[in-house]
Amino acid sequence: MAFSDFKTLTEVQKRFGIKDSEIDFVEADKLLNPSEHFLQGFAFSRQHLNVFRSEAARCEAVIYPILLESYKGYADNYMLWIREPLAYDAILSGTPDYFIATRSALGKNVVGTPLVMVVEAKKNDFELGWGQCLAAMIAAQKINEDAAFPVYGIVTDGMFWRLGKLVGDTFWENITPFSLGDLPRLFGAIDAVFKAVQNGSPATAAP
Repeated sequence: MAFSDFKTLTEVQKRFGIKDSEIDFVEADKLLNPSEHFLQGFAFSRQHLNVFRSEAARCEAVIYPILLESYKGYADNYMLWIREPLAYDAILSGTPDYFIATRSALGKNVVGTPLVMVVEAKKNDFELGWGQCLAAMIAAQKINEDAAFPVYGIVTDGMFWRLGKLVGDTFWENITPFSLGDLPRLFGAIDAVFKAVQNGSPATAAP
């Protein structure tokens, strides 16, 4: 079985005994402007390419550039993995679209501690996306062998970005979504998740 075999959030919750709750653990008014270099390149892509033409286009022309720009300030200590297999056992295994992990002491060929799972909402289906993302978050939690340490999740169709957090047996979904239409708030939210990972604590307000 793979992460992609899970079709709904409810299915994953029932399978692994995960409770759900909602809270704005990332504040919606946190703003961060991306670099001018990013803005110019991103504007060029949106002007000249059909960036929402397909799932591959969304991943490569929208989702990845935003993640990469957000990640740059944390690259000394973390790795951004692209479609890298992740497995805890035969059930909790698969290939997230992207994930963030600590840098391994063995070098960049070895995955460190997985901390942030990122899944594209295929066909804009966030229910399916969260099912797959939560399964990956549970796998990361078990690999890390510390259920009290938060694992974060991001599900996005490129246009809308939703955030989640797994601590123990509770999955917290951030109430407020973030949008490509407000890049400073979107970058602020993603940066809050990176900072939370760096600090080893919930992003803004603990549940």
